[in-house]
Amino acid sequence: MVNGDQDWPPKSLVLCFLVALKITVMALIIIAALLGNLLVIVSVMRHRKLRVITNYFVVSLALADMLVAICAMCFNFSVEVTGGLWVFGYFMCDVWNSLDVYFSTASILHLCCISVDRYYAIVQPLDYPLIMTNTRLAVMLAVVWCSPALVSFLPILMEWYTTDLSLEFRRKNPQLCHFTVNRTYAVISSSVSFWVPGMVMIFMYYRIYVEADRQERMLYR
Repeated sequence: MVNGDQDWPPKSLVLCFLVALKITVMALIIIAALLGNLLVIVSVMRHRKLRVITNYFVVSLALADMLVAICAMCFNFSVEVTGGLWVFGYFMCDVWNSLDVYFSTASILHLCCISVDRYYAIVQPLDYPLIMTNTRLAVMLAVVWCSPALVSFLPILMEWYTTDLSLEFRRKNPQLCHFTVNRTYAVISSSVSFWVPGMVMIFMYYRIYVEADRQERMLYR
């Protein structure tokens, strides 16, 4: 006979169910990210008609998102499985944080490059083949893949990104992997990873909208 004052179901059982549900959802998200982005890459590589400059940006973006799932989300998955504990050591904590910032920044910069590519394709269609050449494509992709290292691996591995108090806490608690940033790094990193690319995308898509509206009005005339 169950006591009327006893909680049912038990809190421990509910907690285990929620943890299992969270782990399952995260695993499904990782698998979906891997398979979805892999499908994009295979589709472009297999069909010659899809091998245009814009789609090379899309393929590179899909690769960056795949690496986010492999290098960042998998470590996060392990933390959830172990109940918040970090089992890979002090150095790998910095590597994980670096990979997370690196690939996230690379993904946003890819979106920025796609907006620039679409701007020239729609606003200056006659000059587009002269502007977006294979050489410029290679240069843009090189910048997109190299520049995130300046706000990820360099400041994080050199321990410039955080405070002395946070470093001391991490040395005393290597089983925890916290990412606490100082104000300088927060401003620089957010500007490179979000604010500057975001403003560029807003401007480019605004110009695309204005041009599309102008062309639509010309068609009505």
